Amino acid sequence: MTTDFSHVRPGDNGYVSGGLRDFFLYRDLGVAAATHGKVIAHLVKANIAPERGTGWHRHEAEFQIVIMLKGWARFMYEDQETLVSAGDCVHQRPGIRHYLFDYSPDMEYLEIVSPADFRTVDVEPVCDIPEPTPWVEESTS
Repeated sequence: MTTDFSHVRPGDNGYVSGGLRDFFLYRDLGVAAATHGKVIAHLVKANIAPERGTGWHRHEAEFQIVIMLKGWARFMYEDQETLVSAGDCVHQRPGIRHYLFDYSPDMEYLEIVSPADFRTVDVEPVCDIPEPTPWVEESTS
């Protein structure tokens, strides 16, 4: 099966809830439809301050990258704490156990995964998780 041409502009669709995590918002970039499910690409941004994070999990996927566009996020990849900041690109090897536990209020990243209908599987904890950084309300005075 071939893939189709796709061009999604910022005004074509907005961020919506209902994705993998309820504390994030997602913007579909049309890639899953254009590739007939071979690849998904979406923008993900913070919506609610971190409390529990994603929990320990792994993805049943052949390929996954995260490119941080704004802000930062802190992950545990196996037992290694990793700060991912704006401009960073992370390739998550298939099956790596990880936990996103902290992120800035302005966090936004591009995620590309193959296949588009990848599964997320909860796993046993690998190690303790540090506390998230509390969000500070901006003063308007």
